[in-house]
Amino acid sequence: MLPPLRLPPYPFRITDNNGKLTLFDEIRKKHVVLTPEEWVRQHFVQFLINQKGYPRSLIRLEGGLKLHGMQRRTDIVVFNSSGQRILMVECKSPDIGITQKVFDQVARYNMVHKVSVLAVSNGIDHYYCHIDFEDRQYRFIEELPGYKEICP
Repeated sequence: MLPPLRLPPYPFRITDNNGKLTLFDEIRKKHVVLTPEEWVRQHFVQFLINQKGYPRSLIRLEGGLKLHGMQRRTDIVVFNSSGQRILMVECKSPDIGITQKVFDQVARYNMVHKVSVLAVSNGIDHYYCHIDFEDRQYRFIEELPGYKEICP
């Protein structure tokens, strides 16, 4: 049984496929294996769309990136209408604590993406950060900005 999260519930299409639960992913338009991390990712995507107004068409899941010659995957990247990355979200399983190691991972990924707003969530705890590349500073923010706040 998947745990309740500190994100709004959504009516997902979950299927039992020979003892393996799958969920229909609206973004990738396919059924994906329902792991604890995927449970968080799918809830966070719906949160972005339904609560924060991010257009479904500008969200990419599990996009690849090369970092120090190694292939990596970002959980959620959101683009503006010009195709620039504006938000990156790292999702963890609810039983994984949000530690310095997780923030370091996101920071490494952002060396490639150079996104000004970062989010980290395990479905229970959520952290949001604004990066100022000009001043080479970051600050944690209480709430994730909506799409219209990032792209007025």
